[in-house]
Amino acid sequence: MVRSLRPVWAEIDLGAVRHNVSRLAVLARPGQLCAVVKANGYGHGAVPVARAALDGGATWLGVALVEEGLELRDAGIEAPILVLSEPPLDAMDEVVGRRLTPTLYTEAGVEAAAKAVASAAIDYRLNVHVKVDTGMHRVGAAPEAALGLADAVNRRPELRLAALWTHLAVADEPDNDFTGQQLERFERVRLTLQRRGVLPDLVHAANSAGLIAHPASRYNLVRCGIAIYGIDPDPALAGRVDLRPAMSLKARVSFVKEVPPGDGISYGLRYQVDDHAVVATVPIGYADGVPRRLSFVGGEVLIAGQRHPIAGTVTMDQIMVDCGPDADVAPGDEVVLIGSQGSDQITAQEWADHLDTIAYEIVCGVGPRVPRVYVG
Repeated sequence: MVRSLRPVWAEIDLGAVRHNVSRLAVLARPGQLCAVVKANGYGHGAVPVARAALDGGATWLGVALVEEGLELRDAGIEAPILVLSEPPLDAMDEVVGRRLTPTLYTEAGVEAAAKAVASAAIDYRLNVHVKVDTGMHRVGAAPEAALGLADAVNRRPELRLAALWTHLAVADEPDNDFTGQQLERFERVRLTLQRRGVLPDLVHAANSAGLIAHPASRYNLVRCGIAIYGIDPDPALAGRVDLRPAMSLKARVSFVKEVPPGDGISYGLRYQVDDHAVVATVPIGYADGVPRRLSFVGGEVLIAGQRHPIAGTVTMDQIMVDCGPDADVAPGDEVVLIGSQGSDQITAQEWADHLDTIAYEIVCGVGPRVPRVYVG
């Protein structure tokens, strides 16, 4: 990758990742913790985050794609890696060859996994995790189908049913009783298998919100995504675990000008200054993950520890900031879009609140043009 010459970067605090994982792992005990590093580690960088998470106490890693698992293996990471959705049938050879653990929820997936093991002529059974759809209706086998699927796995000498799992749809809503309904459905499947003598090593249902808010969902493995990055799964759960944000988004002022009273700024000239204003240009825009709509909903940045409004429409590569009539600001000054400066802080959750979305989307949206700089 060509080195970045633009003064824009995302600062990733791996010490914060280790801290967060260690706190979550304590909550999960005596069970294990799977650190979910899909989507390039939620925008933080999959390989560095994976290593920090393992250092912090995670024993598993979770990915969405086979390709994401291969990236971790290519980096020399040997920990167990769970592919959270059933891999494409023609990807099973890679799954087996690179020692990934597949999620399965179709007969075709079972067949493809078994054939891949047979073709590889390996001398062990491939561990697989069967996923039960208990009501989210994204992926997974319906409860009755999951029972048959578990039997199908056990009939194949190439495969071993190592885990049974499900995913919770509303765990981040502590008062929503649907989580309890999902766990009841899941328990019926688990207990039926138990009565048949089928005892998977691992049982897992809890995501970050489940771990924090629903002790019954913890079983002996939990899958934590957003919380390991220091972001509460929902504002309603804020403060229940000591989490530290891992990502800061920063830049430096590239240009400063004075704008006379009544003039408009940026596309559409929708932002007009009432008094003469010192306006700073910052070389980051919506191509980098600063949502264009942030212009219209009160988006701010920190310069010299003070909040200043984004002035006018966020453009593809740049934003303008209204620093006030007599500001002492110069090219090269640090600008914090997400993170702390002085005694103030702007969080991904603040952006999410402005934009009526979730903090996950904010950090995942920081684009590949923004270099990641690792500290801690």
